[in-house]
Amino acid sequence: MLDDLFVASDKDEAGEEAGARPSIPFDYLSVADELHSGRIKVSGDTFAAEYREAGADLAAEFAALLDQAKLALAGEAAMPAEKLPPIDPEAIAAELGLDQPAKGADFGRMRRSFAFANHPDRVAPHLRPRAMIRMQVANMLIDEAKRRALAGARR
Repeated sequence: MLDDLFVASDKDEAGEEAGARPSIPFDYLSVADELHSGRIKVSGDTFAAEYREAGADLAAEFAALLDQAKLALAGEAAMPAEKLPPIDPEAIAAELGLDQPAKGADFGRMRRSFAFANHPDRVAPHLRPRAMIRMQVANMLIDEAKRRALAGARR
């Protein structure tokens, strides 16, 4: 079917040959057979191991992120009656509900609902730097909780 499309696209509206066909022949059925043969393997364990290794130094990332946040927010002028949302990881974890046991499917819901309320594009302009930091901390917390849940499920 794709070869027919290539042939049809090679002809212009007047029915004349427009150009050369692709120079690399491609047999779609042989690729499908190869994928279904079982000789090509994609292991979820490999990706999970890389995911765990990527988050190994999460404490250092948290500390660096909080230091950057303090520097970025040092000049932030708070309005007197306005209570600013916290950037503390413990407060964000409580807001996310990570202090309660959660199933794997809950992490996506947590991330979406937090982003709906706290995404930098959805808050007032003067709160955007703080919202960006809150989203980064929340994403790091959710990723770490997901890693712990995967590790606990494998035991």
